[in-house]
Amino acid sequence: MIITVITLILAAIGFIRGKLRADIVALIALLILTVTGIISTSEALSGFSNPIVIMMIGLFVVGGAIFNTGLAKMIGARLLKLSGKSELRMFLLVMGATALIGGFVSNTGTVALMLPIIVSMTAGKGESPSRFLMPLAFASSLGGMMTLIGTPPNLVIAEVWEEAGNAPLTFFSFFPAGAVCLIAGTLLLIPLSRIFLSGKGHGPNADSGYKSIAQLVTDYKLDSGLYELKIDEGSDIDGKTLSQLNIRAQYGIDVLEVRKGDIPGRIIKNISQHAAQPTTPLTAGETLFVRGDKADVETFAHDYSLTGTEAGKGSLQFYDIGIAEIVPIPQSGILKKTIGDIGFRSTYDVNVIGVRRKNTIISTSLADLVIQQGDILLVQGSWDAIGRLGKERKLWVVLGQPLEEAAKVTLDYKAPTAAIIMAAMVVSLIFDFVPAVITVLIAAILMILTGCFRNVEDAYKTINWESAVLIAAMMPMSFALEKTGVSELVAGSLVDSLGSFGPLMLLAGVFFTTSIMTLFISNTATAVLMSPIALESALAFGVSPLPFLFAVTYGASLCFASPFSTPPNALVMSAGQYTFVDYIKVGLPLQLILGILMVVILPLFFPF
Repeated sequence: MIITVITLILAAIGFIRGKLRADIVALIALLILTVTGIISTSEALSGFSNPIVIMMIGLFVVGGAIFNTGLAKMIGARLLKLSGKSELRMFLLVMGATALIGGFVSNTGTVALMLPIIVSMTAGKGESPSRFLMPLAFASSLGGMMTLIGTPPNLVIAEVWEEAGNAPLTFFSFFPAGAVCLIAGTLLLIPLSRIFLSGKGHGPNADSGYKSIAQLVTDYKLDSGLYELKIDEGSDIDGKTLSQLNIRAQYGIDVLEVRKGDIPGRIIKNISQHAAQPTTPLTAGETLFVRGDKADVETFAHDYSLTGTEAGKGSLQFYDIGIAEIVPIPQSGILKKTIGDIGFRSTYDVNVIGVRRKNTIISTSLADLVIQQGDILLVQGSWDAIGRLGKERKLWVVLGQPLEEAAKVTLDYKAPTAAIIMAAMVVSLIFDFVPAVITVLIAAILMILTGCFRNVEDAYKTINWESAVLIAAMMPMSFALEKTGVSELVAGSLVDSLGSFGPLMLLAGVFFTTSIMTLFISNTATAVLMSPIALESALAFGVSPLPFLFAVTYGASLCFASPFSTPPNALVMSAGQYTFVDYIKVGLPLQLILGILMVVILPLFFPF
């Protein structure tokens, strides 16, 4: 018992100090308990095959696909547009939209999604984002309390309850109490945020030092003079390459993109696009995006029997191909050479589609343009090709981080696909068609197979391995707590000290013990440690463990008094220019009032 207690105390100190990552601290503690023989090797590794951990990994992939396709951003932005000029309506929509998304996606991902939306919304209204960002973080946690998959502590208590021989908790078992908590929390945050958060700074400068894709499109007027030319069956252009057609020399127009995709309006669309390469044969069904004078484009379309229309603003998309600016360095080998002589297309697989010379944008006759010092070249090509340009450090500097910029480009044409998969997953979880972990894994695989990620590597990048390993390493701790009698000792102490006051006081003891622990270590780790203790306490007192387990998950989730209790709290700290005291002023009274409320209402929904 002494080794177990010392190990857990040292682990708690490691979590609090933060010198090592939480997952490494948990692994060290796990290894100590294994080496000392307190738990067996199979028990130590059991967490890594636990359905909760596997389900969490699958949920990270599903959530990543929802972000990657822009589905969550569309939902959030559309809801926020309803706010109009009313600050109160905007506040309620921020809370509601965040809680809604947080019920199905990790609270960290929810805040990462909503934060830039809120900053841009408040900037447009001339208001400070600090009034909304801390409530945003809290709303993500409150929303996660309403569904089985909303937050890891919910999954933890569901597993403990089922392992104790009870019927599994359903997807919306958490909803009644969670909804009450969300409503109460929102009503409390309206005055708390107005009193303590209004009038703070307007957030950090969002200037990243380089231009976004949208800014580049605007600056270089890429949407101007842009036309879509559809290659129909039987067209004279079918099967020919761009080098054979020699379009720029004969017609004075540039081919920016070749795209192939299903007609707009279908629920599931597949779009493939590639930059104009001289040796790539053109085929019927493809669409050329060209830029040039209207008369020249019409002549080209007529000569090759193409169906042409003027492209609207926003027609250019950057799913598989992208754009970036490069700046030749002094004494670069490309200076004083024409763009045509350098062979960007043949050597680097990119096209130069614009040049910024001082305050002038040059977009015509580029092949004959001599590159001068101080010129900035806008290049277009696959994201990988643009990324490779960064290796040519003796020739130029690539502004920004092309591959990072590519990761920001949402595959919005896949949003309907992601929506259908997510809806099917939720329906299956609600009606329990197959085990929850299998449902989530199927949804994750479908997200990958249907192209909601560019590749499998992107899907793996969405997984928060630190959280997965942390939970997997902490779960076997329950074996140590039980085998050494620590759980029984703590549960007995709670029963002895609070049992004489009745089950409600014992429930309050479990709730606030969990709540206090969450101020110092992660809410997931706290839920893993406290769940078996709550179960033992209830059984020792002779009442149902269910309200006590819910006290654990809600006590772990209602952690607002510190910026370090949950990742969402920390995420908004710098953006909202908050201090530690701000969390005390707003979060502590919120945490105390909601804690008292939950102690009162939990027995109403889950009787002793």
